[in-house]
Amino acid sequence: MPQFVIEREMPGAGKLGPEELKGASQGSCNVLRELGPEIQWVHSYVTDDKIYCVYRAPSEELIRKHAVTAGFPANSIAQVRATIDPTTAE
Repeated sequence: MPQFVIEREMPGAGKLGPEELKGASQGSCNVLRELGPEIQWVHSYVTDDKIYCVYRAPSEELIRKHAVTAGFPANSIAQVRATIDPTTAE
């Protein structure tokens, strides 16, 4: 299944506390359950003013539907074409 990276501009995201992050995660998971098993949230990286999320889904459109339904911005969505790490150099 295709994998995507979603960039969400969320000023102050890095200052969100554990309870706020838990609430956002719960909201996202609730919408994911409604949309069905075709879309999966892998993980997210929280930075000062953005959250970068990795999802698996059959299409960018389904990711956008999740964002709108959950009330999260999806400022950019890019399909992952390859994954590299230090072992790629070997």
